[in-house]
Amino acid sequence: MTEQSGPRELVRYAATAEDAGFDFAVMSDHYSPWLSEQGHAPNAWVTLGAVAAATRRMDLMTFVTCPTMRYHPVIVAQQAATLQILAQGRFTLGLGSGENLNEHVVGLGWPGVEERHERLAEAVRMIRELHSGATVTHYGERFRVEAAKLWDLPETPVPLALAVSGERSVEKFAPLADEMVLNSPEPDVVAAWHGVRARVLGDTEGCRVTGQLPISWDTDRDTAIRRAHEQFRWSAGGWEVNAELPNTAGFAAATRFVRPEDVAEDIPCGPDLDAIVEAVAPYRDAGFTDIALVQVGGENQEEFLAKAALPLLAKLRDADIAPR
Repeated sequence: MTEQSGPRELVRYAATAEDAGFDFAVMSDHYSPWLSEQGHAPNAWVTLGAVAAATRRMDLMTFVTCPTMRYHPVIVAQQAATLQILAQGRFTLGLGSGENLNEHVVGLGWPGVEERHERLAEAVRMIRELHSGATVTHYGERFRVEAAKLWDLPETPVPLALAVSGERSVEKFAPLADEMVLNSPEPDVVAAWHGVRARVLGDTEGCRVTGQLPISWDTDRDTAIRRAHEQFRWSAGGWEVNAELPNTAGFAAATRFVRPEDVAEDIPCGPDLDAIVEAVAPYRDAGFTDIALVQVGGENQEEFLAKAALPLLAKLRDADIAPR
C-alpha cells in the first residue's frame, strides 16, 4: 500500500516478502492516501522500478493504475513496457477506471461511471496497440495520439488485468483483458467474466483472477483492531462511495461513525492466523487464482514478515489456498 509507507520502506518490505516466501506483490497507484492517518503517497512507478531491481523472483503488479486522467494512456504504455524490461517478464499491468481521490488533481473534473468506463476501454485499446510495436495515431472520443511509438519493448508482452465491480463492467472489459481484478469474493461475477471470455474470445480455459484482502496481524488483538480502524476504516463505504470522494477530509467525514468493532468484523485482526486462512477461503471458493494480503499499517510490516509470514504461508498452503 503506497498510502501506508514511504518509498524506501516499500522497497525493503517487498524484498523481505520475497525472502519470506511470497511470490506475488501488488502496489497501489495513488496520488493521495485515503486517510491522513496513513500519511504517504509516493509515486508507484518509480517505486516499482526499485522493487524490480531489489527482487528476482516475485511477480509484480499495479493494483490498479487509472490510465485515463492523471496519466495519459501512451505514458502508461511506456511505463509498463519499461518496467517489464526491468522486471524481466514479471510485471502485470493492472488497470481500472480510477477514483476521484487520485484523479481530480489534474483539474479535469470527475466524470460519471459510464464515461469512466468508456475512457478506460479506449485507453486499453491504445495501450494494446502501442505494445504491439505499431506507430499509433488516434483521434478518439476521449484521447488524441499523434505518431506515438514505443522504442523499448519487452520480450515478454505485458499482461493486462482489468478491475471490475459488477456484471455490467464484466461485459465491457472481459474481452479486452488478459486477467481480472476484483476486490470481493463474488462467484457470480467471476463466472460471468469467464462466460463472456468464452463467448466472445473462445477462451474456455479461464484466466488469472486476482483479489485483495486486508489483514491486521499483531501479537495483541486490541492493538491490531485500533490500527485497522485508524488506517483502514475508509474501506467500510464500499466502492460506489469510495470512488467518488475527493480527499482525505471527505473520507474522514464519511467514516466518522465507523467503530473499531465494525472494522474488526470485516478485517482479520490479531495473532490468529487461522482467522486469516478462513477469510481467504471464500476467494478460493469464488474461483480466484491469486490473493494479495495487505498488512494494515506501516509500523509493523517487518514484524509481520519476520514472525507471521512463514507460518501463515504454511497454513494457507496446507489449506490449498496459498497466496501468490
